[in-house]
Amino acid sequence: MPGMLRLIHTADVHLGARHTDLGNQAAAQRERQFAAFRATVDLALAEKADVLLVAGDLFDSNTQPRRSVERTVAELKRLTDAAIRVVIIPGTHDVYDRASVYRAYDLAAMAGLLPDSDRLVVLTPERPDVVYGILDLAIHGFVFPTKRAPRSPLAGFDAAPDGRARWHVGLIHGSLAIPGKTDADEVVFTTAEITASHLDYLALGHWHSTQRGQAGGTAWAYSGAPEPVAVDQDRAGVVLLVTLDERAGARHVTVEERRVGRTRFERLEVDAGTLAGQPALVEQITRLADPDLVLDVRLIGVRRDDLDVAPDEVERELAERFFRLRVRDGAAAALPEGPPPPPDTIAGALVRDLQASIAEAEASDRHDESLELRDALRLARLMLDGREVAL
Repeated sequence: MPGMLRLIHTADVHLGARHTDLGNQAAAQRERQFAAFRATVDLALAEKADVLLVAGDLFDSNTQPRRSVERTVAELKRLTDAAIRVVIIPGTHDVYDRASVYRAYDLAAMAGLLPDSDRLVVLTPERPDVVYGILDLAIHGFVFPTKRAPRSPLAGFDAAPDGRARWHVGLIHGSLAIPGKTDADEVVFTTAEITASHLDYLALGHWHSTQRGQAGGTAWAYSGAPEPVAVDQDRAGVVLLVTLDERAGARHVTVEERRVGRTRFERLEVDAGTLAGQPALVEQITRLADPDLVLDVRLIGVRRDDLDVAPDEVERELAERFFRLRVRDGAAAALPEGPPPPPDTIAGALVRDLQASIAEAEASDRHDESLELRDALRLARLMLDGREVAL
């Protein structure tokens, strides 16, 4: 019987992503994603892993030039040459339909493996599992030939009666059911179904932020994207080292994060009420300058009438100091002091209507709407007072 097993779990690599939202940084981000994939391979070699698991969306789409597939396979070949097995399932971007990249290219053959080799396996509806007898390990892939699954991938599945191996690991690319949030997702399964599967470990893909949990005797985890695919994925950038071990008759599954991505995320909130002006904001942001940092800056609090900050100007001035910088003004306008106009006047009625709308928006947590209404009320009061307003 083999001893401890070590698995590297990744997903949502999205090689070849277009990144139309990143403009001239798109090519740089594609290279970052490939670098994270290469770092994952390096990690598997360094840790002497038994298997690399890819839980879907290795590629961003099924439309991939041959040179990109060859570049990817060259990395996988480093593993197979070292007797580290690779098991891949298609996802929702590289879905296993008739146009699938996995139908167009035989990854194992491209890696120089013989047809009967199991060192690089793509699990499909026709090949739902692979058993590694030397590892006493069965790996089950739950894959559909369409992007939208006709049923739960775990429906009716139970690994307990399967005596082909001691350890059973599953791969799914889909969403753990969250009522009201995942109802419209293409592939959905439940915690109860994970419990009933009696898998030792369920390797998940589709959510780009790392998450993990336990359902009955099954440990499950989303590895997250090894390098962020979008600018708001602050729990991306890692892969998971999964250890399967049996001690004193009890099975143990340990999941550890290992960082492979470069991009980091930070959020900075600046109280507009204490801000001296735009130069002071620029100075504060500059102190955090880092070419690997995605920084989200937000002005909060109550903004003085004389505070003049143009977020787009700040972004342009500091853009080259960060991988991505976003500056947003979420500060509320300071309202003019003094009594409102009499309620029986048009001006008074306008002011009171705006005040009521502000109260309703704030009570309903409609923050953006309340900010717009406060700005409208401030401008209305200033104009009614005969004061000059800069627009």
